Amino acid sequence: MTTLNRPDARGVPLHMLRVDIAGNNSKRFSLSGLPIPRHGGACVRWNVYSAFMEPGVLKAQVSRLPDGMAYFCIARTVRKAGVGYGMPYRFLSIGLGCEVRHANEFVYSDTIDLERPEHFQEIGVSCRTCERMDCTQRASPPVNMPYHLDENVRAHSPYVAALD
Repeated sequence: MTTLNRPDARGVPLHMLRVDIAGNNSKRFSLSGLPIPRHGGACVRWNVYSAFMEPGVLKAQVSRLPDGMAYFCIARTVRKAGVGYGMPYRFLSIGLGCEVRHANEFVYSDTIDLERPEHFQEIGVSCRTCERMDCTQRASPPVNMPYHLDENVRAHSPYVAALD
């Protein structure tokens, strides 16, 4: 698929991520430019995580980062046998993708309108580094901007942008 990035036969620069159901990364690489957190905690709006809600179904999405970069991503769960007799199965999700400009190289992009950015899924790299203060899935406060925590106010997230 990527032809191992040979100079005479360049393939599509891909990214790949394998996660367990708890969100831990067990494999990752990115030739597409998508920043992938090293130890887990990636944005839960990414389809590599929502794939767990429909095991065995291939999920396709166009993901857009706060900087405007967009990536075509596919994800699917796999079930691995336990390591011994009577051991439980492991469920993993594998995500694969590329910059949206290469999406037409994948048959899975045929049903997605790549020209309609309003259909793109707004994601971040991780909650700690994400600028999207209005995210309903935010699990951690941002480290790169001030926020206000008011436990007496019900909002889309407990972490609200600080007022000037």
